Amino acid sequence: MRPQRKFSFEKNVFVVNDSNKESIVEEEIGKEPFSFITEHANVYHPQTFITSSTNHFNIRSASSESYQTIINLSRINDVKQVNSFMSAVNEKLYDGGVFIGCAETEKLRRKRLLNKFVFPLNHIYCFFDFTFKRVFPKLPITRKIYFFVTGGRNRAMSKVEIFGRLYRSGFEIDYEKEINSLHYFVVRKIKKPLYDTVPSHYPIIKLKRVGQYGNIINVYKLRTMHSYSEYLQAYIYKMNNIDNGGKFKDDFRISALGKTLRKLWIDELPMLLNLVKGEVKLFGVRPLSNQYYNLYSEELKKERIKYKPGLIPPYYVDLPKNLDEIMASEKKYLELYSKNPFKTNFKYMTIALYNIIIRGKRSK
Repeated sequence: MRPQRKFSFEKNVFVVNDSNKESIVEEEIGKEPFSFITEHANVYHPQTFITSSTNHFNIRSASSESYQTIINLSRINDVKQVNSFMSAVNEKLYDGGVFIGCAETEKLRRKRLLNKFVFPLNHIYCFFDFTFKRVFPKLPITRKIYFFVTGGRNRAMSKVEIFGRLYRSGFEIDYEKEINSLHYFVVRKIKKPLYDTVPSHYPIIKLKRVGQYGNIINVYKLRTMHSYSEYLQAYIYKMNNIDNGGKFKDDFRISALGKTLRKLWIDELPMLLNLVKGEVKLFGVRPLSNQYYNLYSEELKKERIKYKPGLIPPYYVDLPKNLDEIMASEKKYLELYSKNPFKTNFKYMTIALYNIIIRGKRSK
C-alpha cells in the first residue's frame, strides 16, 4: 500500500489515501481538467504538492522544503497578491520544476457574462464588471477600494497579464489549454523571479530600449498593449516568430484600442519627449528592446550603438519584409550615415515622408 499523502485546500489540510486522491481532486475540478493535469504531472510522486490556495503563505508554509511539481486548483483570479503567490511557488520548486494552475481570462470571462444575462443587460453588466474588477485594481486611488470590497477575489485578468506575471516570476510556458471556461497552463521554473522591475498600468508607459553606446533608455509611448506585455517578448517570438515588417507575428499582447492608436501613429507622440531630452534623433535606426536587439548580428549590434536611435527609421525608405531585410536596410543606412550624416538623413527623410504621407505606408 502506498503511504498516505497530504495536500491542502486553503486553510484546511486533509490526509487522504492515494487510492482516493484521484476522486477528491477530480470532484474538485472535474474529469477533463484532472485528465489534463495527469498528462503533465505525476500526482502520486512524493515531490508533488497539490493545493487549492489563494494565499502565498500556504505555499511558503508547505511541509517540504522543495518540490518537483506544484499543482494549484484555485483560479489565479482569486489570489490577492498574485506576484507574491507566483514567487512563493517559484521558491518552493526545484530548478526545472513544474507549476500547474488555471485562470479565467478576460476573454472567457466576457463570454460567460454575456451568456449569463439577456441583451442589453449583459453588455451593461460587462462594462461595470470590467471597470470595477479590471481597472480599479490597477489605479492607486481605487485599488484600496477594490481590495476592501472584494478581498482580491474574482479579479478580471487578460491572458497577457497572467502569462506576463508568470514569466516575470521566473517561469516559461510549456503547455496551455482552455477547459470548461478556464485556461489551464503548465509552466516550468527557469530562473528566479524579477524583483527589480515595476510593471506600469498607466496610459503613458516607459519602455526600456537599447540606446547609444548600449545604454538603456526609457522610451515614452502611449500604452497599446495589455499590462505585463513586456515580459512576453521571448514567448511571442518562440510561438510566432517575426512577421512582415519586422514586428512579432500575431502579437496578442496588443489591445483593440492599441491597434487603432498604432494605425494612427498616436502611440508614438510621447517619444517627442525623448527627442527633447536628446536621447533620440529625428531620423535613425529604431530603438530596440533587449530581446529584439539580440536577434541582430553581432556586427550590426556594434554598429547600431555608435549612434542615437531615431523616431523615424530606415524601414520607411526600403520597406523591408523580414528581419534579414531590416538588418540589411539598417546596415546600408548606417554605412551612408557614417560618411555623410546630413546628406544621408536629408535623402532618407524625403523618401520616408513621401512613403508615409503620399503612399500611406505604415509599420505593421
